[in-house]
Amino acid sequence: MGNKHFLKVIVATSSVIIRSGLAAVLKRIPDLNIQAVEVGNTDFLQNFALTQMPDVIIIDPTLGGWFDIAEFKASHPKLSGVKFIAIIASVIDSNQLKEYHDTIAIYDSADTIAEKLKALMQSGEEEKGIEQEALSQREKEIIIHVVKGLTNKEIADKLYLSIHTVITHRRNIARKLQIHSSAGLTIYAIVNKLVEIKDIG
Repeated sequence: MGNKHFLKVIVATSSVIIRSGLAAVLKRIPDLNIQAVEVGNTDFLQNFALTQMPDVIIIDPTLGGWFDIAEFKASHPKLSGVKFIAIIASVIDSNQLKEYHDTIAIYDSADTIAEKLKALMQSGEEEKGIEQEALSQREKEIIIHVVKGLTNKEIADKLYLSIHTVITHRRNIARKLQIHSSAGLTIYAIVNKLVEIKDIG
């Protein structure tokens, strides 16, 4: 990955402070050559997205009252390759974030933001090559325990594994599913019938 990745990013939020601040941080990321466009409302977002064909849209989920990402994706099929990142500036129900590829909190460091963008772009390249890797039976068991609220140590004790092995499995699960939060795993587990809602502690 010696060459610089050139990325077109739209930053969409009605807050000029967050918008400008995030755009400034993006432009300073050393090994990503980011062209950031700031937009303050959904009309501009739509126009820019369709004319610029961005790689990433970083958006406040509360933009315009509530940004309906599912509807936006459905209305603009030619944007199907775009990665959506939610800006978390306040408490947001995790269910509202399941359509996003990742989240950036307003207190994330520049390094964290850079890592998330690089991981997203890599996963995009991998997705073109392979379908989502299947989870092993052991990984499914670990997801079930994570969703039920067990710690790594408790999972290790229950499955007779070392904590290190549990952490490795969790890293592999995050990589395979591109899900990096317990809330995301919970949604995945329910949708894929690994657990029932009543089982979640």
